[in-house]
Amino acid sequence: MKVTIKVPKLGLTTETVALQEWSKQVGETFKAGEVITILEPDKVTVDVPAPMGGTLIEVLAQAGTEVKVGDPIAVMQTA
Repeated sequence: MKVTIKVPKLGLTTETVALQEWSKQVGETFKAGEVITILEPDKVTVDVPAPMGGTLIEVLAQAGTEVKVGDPIAVMQTA
């Protein structure tokens, strides 16, 4: 099943974050809880874990871009 990964809510007032880097590349598999991307809401970085195991099949937002909370950033295929 395909699952869309969205920018999680990281604080009460945070509306946009910087997508710093992808820890996994398209085609890579991962387990639930593994870090798949790193976001920077303000002056700290936040590791975003995979919600479940699977394979990253599409990146919708590139590293170095600003994304809004709730925006889709990737698509994964569940294991």
